[in-house]
Amino acid sequence: MAAKSVSIFRRSISAAGLFLVLLFFLLPIAYLGALSFKTRDEVLMGQFFTAHPTLDNWLKTFEFIDLTAFIWHSLLIAGASALLTLVITAPAVYAVAKLGRGGFVGQLTLASYVAPPVVSLLPLFFLMRITGLLNTVPGMIILYGVMNIPVAYWLLRGFVKQIPVELDEAAWTDGAGYIKTFVQINLPLLAPGLVATGLITLILAYNEFLFASVFAQDNAVRGLTVALSIFQGDRIVNFGQMAVASLAGMLPVFIIAYAFQGRLIEGMTAGSIR
Repeated sequence: MAAKSVSIFRRSISAAGLFLVLLFFLLPIAYLGALSFKTRDEVLMGQFFTAHPTLDNWLKTFEFIDLTAFIWHSLLIAGASALLTLVITAPAVYAVAKLGRGGFVGQLTLASYVAPPVVSLLPLFFLMRITGLLNTVPGMIILYGVMNIPVAYWLLRGFVKQIPVELDEAAWTDGAGYIKTFVQINLPLLAPGLVATGLITLILAYNEFLFASVFAQDNAVRGLTVALSIFQGDRIVNFGQMAVASLAGMLPVFIIAYAFQGRLIEGMTAGSIR
């Protein structure tokens, strides 16, 4: 009987802990949802729930800005930059982890993340202006693709380490070169890690604001994060419409993460094993 009571107590504690974790992550989203149905006066009063919900914010947001275009720009740039990051990082990680080439790359990539991003703002501005990449979609793709290489490197390194080196040695014995071994042996086994790393770098690029606010001034390049700042005026902030834009911007990333959640969990679990 005592053992049963202890088991019930542990399950209750686990359920309470899970509830608190879910509350921690879902409460901001719930607040945004409530905020999107409030009038400006109710927002200023600080009420969590509204007594008179209205759809005005949802209607006016899509009339005020071309929100769909901004979200598409963010998805296009983030997706392409994540792909570029993987194309550059995966062979580099393989060369360092399996071939023992360029051992300093790991320390170098980590060192590049020590300084705050604002330090590189001015040099990047002049570099992109000279190369003609300023205020262009390819420029933002290259910028984010290179910027997220350190994150991708340290994420993929664990996955590459999990692939037995004996597979590579067997391929080399059969006459396969380094490129063929990487493409035909390692890449298929790296699929969960590539998906997990690609999703993380995509989200990082999708949520980035500092570089986007400086290097993407044209509406044809602007993404969601810059579009959200449009709702903030000199004296008035349209919190309701900003909440609508935030919820609409979260939806595509949520759908992508949900669609690949199996690969994401598999990849992150595999990468955590040493």
